[in-house]
Amino acid sequence: MNVVVCVKQIPDPADPGALDPTTKTLKRDGKLILDESDSYGVEMALQLVTAAGGGEVTLVSMAPNGEVSGLRTALAMGAAKAILVSDDALAGTDALGTAKVLAKAIERVEGADLVLTATESSDGYTGTVPEQIAGLLDLPSVTFAKQIEVSGSTLKVQRQTESGFDDVECPLPALVSVTAGVVEPRYPSFKGIMAAKSKPVDTLTVADLGLDGQVGWAGGGQQIVAIEEAPAREAGEVIEDDGTAFEKIVAYLDNLKVL
Repeated sequence: MNVVVCVKQIPDPADPGALDPTTKTLKRDGKLILDESDSYGVEMALQLVTAAGGGEVTLVSMAPNGEVSGLRTALAMGAAKAILVSDDALAGTDALGTAKVLAKAIERVEGADLVLTATESSDGYTGTVPEQIAGLLDLPSVTFAKQIEVSGSTLKVQRQTESGFDDVECPLPALVSVTAGVVEPRYPSFKGIMAAKSKPVDTLTVADLGLDGQVGWAGGGQQIVAIEEAPAREAGEVIEDDGTAFEKIVAYLDNLKVL
């Protein structure tokens, strides 16, 4: 079984994020790490390949400056190889542009049975890229997966809902976005870390994918005009219990029209 996992490399959340004053976007010119939300997809892919008795996991990522630090972490976990799309022309790419890039990269993986993604990235939170990729590749898609099982050419998924989960089935190949906590990601071993240094990472450009003019600021459907500090949270109203506190609370809630 061959599984593709879309992984994002992000600035370390432990360091305060800085914005580029010109583009008003998050600076990504330093070392990038594997997005924790994507580590669950990598682990799930490795477990599915093991259960199938053969196959491999291929990583697909888009990052600036040829950055591979996050990819090496996922390769050290056990993924076989990676495709990295890195190009100055990608700066300013919106969610749909990102989906176009990843979809074109995924098409280069021969015999892919399944594509896994996170539900959303930790630095963007749009939550739209997985469905856009599925649409571009014309694949059936299942979101918020908490458990995945492959039976022949059929994919069986427990899809997380507010009240529990739904049992969903669809044919392969397919795209599935997994929730955080779906599995416990393994820690890369020393052997895995050393092996990751020699695993192949195929680096591509926008031209290689045939997407000139369709991504970046030129191809984006968005413009960041301003960034403002969130308003300070106002202090709440303190009600002291003098024996009539419940009446004051009821009156307060009634004034908010929640009763």
